[in-house]
Amino acid sequence: MDATTVLKVQKHYPVLLKEIISVISPQHGGTFIDCTFGQGGYTKQILNFENTNVIALDRDIDSKKIANQLKENYEDRFIFKNIKFSQLNNLKLRNENIRGIIFDLGYSYTQIKDPQKGLSFQSGGELNMQLGLNSYSAEDAINKLDEKELEKIFKYFGDEKEAKYIAHNIIKERSRNKITTKGLVEIIDKSKKRKNFKVHNATKVFQALRIFVNKEISELIFGLINAAKVLKKGGILGVVTFHSLEDKIVKYFFKSLSENKSISRYSPFVKQSDTLFNLIQKKPITPTAEEVSENPPSRSAKFRYGIKKTDFYNFDTDIEKKFRNYIEIENYGDKL
Repeated sequence: MDATTVLKVQKHYPVLLKEIISVISPQHGGTFIDCTFGQGGYTKQILNFENTNVIALDRDIDSKKIANQLKENYEDRFIFKNIKFSQLNNLKLRNENIRGIIFDLGYSYTQIKDPQKGLSFQSGGELNMQLGLNSYSAEDAINKLDEKELEKIFKYFGDEKEAKYIAHNIIKERSRNKITTKGLVEIIDKSKKRKNFKVHNATKVFQALRIFVNKEISELIFGLINAAKVLKKGGILGVVTFHSLEDKIVKYFFKSLSENKSISRYSPFVKQSDTLFNLIQKKPITPTAEEVSENPPSRSAKFRYGIKKTDFYNFDTDIEKKFRNYIEIENYGDKL
């Protein structure tokens, strides 16, 4: 994943902000859910419009500092919850006028550069990678999972072609020493047969570990399902992704619920069409050349959205089955 930041000035930069605001239209009022509050970029922009309310979520407790500052200015219109967005269904929002739900799946500059989080291969901190509300760290995974499990994590979550060799060398090294961030980078460098001078050798492995430690695949899948349930008719669900696996999941979710029968025709209370979402455009919205020039990490961002066609909640989706293989790999963490 790329961070939604401007690296030159080292500040938070909400990607595709103008485009997202244009799509969700907060000028018409209503309640919006910012599922990845972070530094509050989207939330602040929404609250600039009168008659809006924002429910902000973030698993990273550090976000609460910014949320507390925002609460001082918008006491009656802003709520912050330190929870994972997969837990949306626990908020009991069906009776709320939810007009828009936004997910930004990137990391902020402050998260990437925080040595305690250990998200980056350039970090001098521990091999951590926990974004919050986690059960185990990257250090636990690297030093405790078996060779085949590590290989699958690197291969499926990072698309790492040398996954087998890297996993094998990790097992060899950890029999002698506990593996640290620096040590893992060295193992990856030695394991790579083909060097890529445009992308750091450790990029894909570290991406894979971040996804695994934070269960980002199952989080996204259940986050999308629960967001679709609480959204009102005419409400918009939008997601910004930063790598191909995320985008694959989001694309399938919207496509399947807009093209396939996702609402039971036998329900006595439903007279609407059999699909849950209407897609205005099938291709994702991407940053302009101007935004990419100002903020290079935004180049991989893709924004997809759908408009809910009915207030029906108990829809059918096979997304868990479709991506079961990835969820099973995430479940390796259950034994750590």
